[in-house]
This record gives sequence, structure tokens and C-alpha cells, in this order.
Amino acid sequence: MLDLSHRPSSRPWQNPGLFWAELTAATAHLDSPVAALHLGALRHNAYDLLDRAAGTPLRVASKSIRVRGVVEAILALPGYRGVLAYTLAEALWLAETVTDVLVGYPTADRSAIRRLGRSPELAATVTLMVDSIAHLDFIDAVLPPGSRVPIRVCLELDAAWNTPVLGHLGVWRSPVHTPGEARRLGAAIAARPGFSLVGVMSYEAQVAGIGDKPAGKPLRGLVTRWVRRRSVGELAERRSAAVAAVREVAPLEFVNGGGTGSVESTRADASITDIAVGSGFFGGHLFDNYASFRPAPAAAVALSVVRKPSPDTAVLLGGGWIASGVPGADRMPRLVWPEGLSLVPREMAGEVQTPLTGAAAARLRVGDRVWARHTKSGELSEHVNEFALVENGRVVDILPTYRGEGKAFL
Repeated sequence: MLDLSHRPSSRPWQNPGLFWAELTAATAHLDSPVAALHLGALRHNAYDLLDRAAGTPLRVASKSIRVRGVVEAILALPGYRGVLAYTLAEALWLAETVTDVLVGYPTADRSAIRRLGRSPELAATVTLMVDSIAHLDFIDAVLPPGSRVPIRVCLELDAAWNTPVLGHLGVWRSPVHTPGEARRLGAAIAARPGFSLVGVMSYEAQVAGIGDKPAGKPLRGLVTRWVRRRSVGELAERRSAAVAAVREVAPLEFVNGGGTGSVESTRADASITDIAVGSGFFGGHLFDNYASFRPAPAAAVALSVVRKPSPDTAVLLGGGWIASGVPGADRMPRLVWPEGLSLVPREMAGEVQTPLTGAAAARLRVGDRVWARHTKSGELSEHVNEFALVENGRVVDILPTYRGEGKAFL
């Protein structure tokens, strides 16, 4: 089993030349594409998140990892408690070894609902997300209350900030926004046979998911920091009132909120009992844009040069692993080594080939490797079957991703 139980004594990633050269040498015997996970960087990130949480338990967001061995190793560290899964099918699979799994999004997976409702063991481990009576109706239509064990559910509170001028700031998730709406839905769940209301969740994406120090965009950073400050204050008051209102109708076990980018402000909310974190472990380059923290680049992929169309260009096999979200340059993989490489504007990162230009491209030869970081964290795992675990300049183990275990949940 992967062991993350000690803090790293050094930070080699602060010297890019040495860091990427070490990864290159350690994985040279593996065919590309090579997905590597630097264990020192991963340990640093895991402990940095604990430091930032300052004692508030952290829930592991599995969508930002998608490597079961890594999820289990993180959960073995004191301070981490439970998983925030992204589908019910994934949650049922993780429940084979994890004892607390909250599904972060509502489900319409009929077969998975049947499995959950017919298993006392799974029903005691997995909690579903709901934000409307329609979700309860759907579950009842699949498996009526009299033919199943009670199903644990969590009520999702909308954490977006609704402003008079800027409108809806945040992601479109739950329709439950006010304390009164939360109490009404909570009371309806509590009165409904076959369900047990055990938690509340609210994810402040406008705080956790948007970098407040984007490179080369000082004005955007200024606006983002203003939004964060105002939104944090508004949400703390509204979320506390909503949780108190729901507690009047149900004895809640947990209140989850936040993300990697909002650990400090989320922990300051007295209504919160655990914080979801995920992207901070692998350190996708989207999280280079935050002022208060900087994850180490724990996960990266090496792609091989396979052709030289001209003396000053080089072409990689593959590379077009584009991140989800609003299309833009920040969704592209970031070329990190060798330094001095750029994507070709008219072609960019492609499905099977990615041409490169820049000063370093002229020095590249067929068979050389280029390291890139994905924008996000867990999405890299959907493109590879395994990660090579690198420590002290050598590959110490190979861990399968979800894909490597034959799983594709979403």
C-alpha cells in the first residue's frame, strides 16, 4: 500500500531543472506517454492541505484523483475523513474499502440505486445528494420505500452569490438558496419514509475554484479577490442560518463545504464540520493562480517527440488532453520541460499529434520527451492506465488509475 505518512524533507520541484531531469531519468525505461506521480510532491500537498485546514477534517474529492490507491493512502493520514465521490456507481465501488462515501451530485442511475437500496452494508456507508423532492420521487419510483432499506441523503444548499449588478456568481447547482427553502426541503425529507437526512453540503465555487492571482491579469485578480471577500461574508451568514434551520428538523451528522481554493475561509465558518479537497493533491496548473498557496506539481505526463517537420519544430505523439470548463488557453496542457516550448496557434494540442515551436524545439530529437501538466488534476487519470510513482530518483511502484482498473464512471 502507498505510504504517505511522513512529510518530505526537501522540495526538489523548486528547482525545475533538477526536478524534471530526475523524473525524465527515473521513467526513461517506460514507454510514453508516461504519467508520473512524484511522491515527495504528493506528500507535501497532502500535509499542506492539513496545515491550511488547521484541524477541520478534510474529505477527499475523488474526481480530482481517480486513483484508488492514492485515495486510500490519503485517507490513512490523520485529519482526512471520508470521500466525496462524483457518481453513485463510483461510490459503491469505493465502498468496498472506504467506510464513508458522500456522492457529490444527484444520481439518476437506476441500477446503482437498486444495489444501494438492497444492501444494508452499502446503505450504511454511502450518502446520496438531493436538492429537490423530484430526487426523492425518482428514487422511490426505482425502489419503493417498502422494498428497500432506508437511504441516507444529504441536502445541497446553493452557495452561489446572487448580486444585484453582477447576477449569479458561482456554479448552477442546487435550487435551494435561502434558510427557509433549506428548512422546507429538510422537513419534507425528514417526513418521507425510506430516507434519512444526515447532512448538508454547499460548494462555494466562486471562491474555491477561481484563482485570485492569475498570471499577467492583475485587474482580473483584483476583481476576483473582491468577489471572494464579499461572497465569503454573505455565505457564512446564510449557510449558518440554513444549517441551523435544517437542524431543527433533522439531527445532522455533517456539514460539508469548500474546496482546495477555499480551505481557510471555509474552515472559518462555524457551521462546517468537514471540507472537501481534491485538486490540491496532484496540483493541476489551474491552481498555480492562487495567492495564498501553491501546490507542488505532483502529477505530470511525458510525451515523446516523433517527428521534425522543420529544424525548429518538433511534434509530440498525442497531447490534446483539454480540461473541462469554459474553453480558453487556461484549459490547455502546460508545457513545463524543457523550458522554452510553445504550442502552434493554428494547431495547438491535438488528438494524436501536437507540434511545438520555441527555442527548445530546435534542440529536440525524435525519441526525446516533453513534460506537460494538465490544467486540472483527476482528468489526467482518464487518459492513462497507470501512474509511475517516483521517489529518490527511481520508480518505486506502479499504481493503476480508475481507467487501469477498467472503470470509467463519467
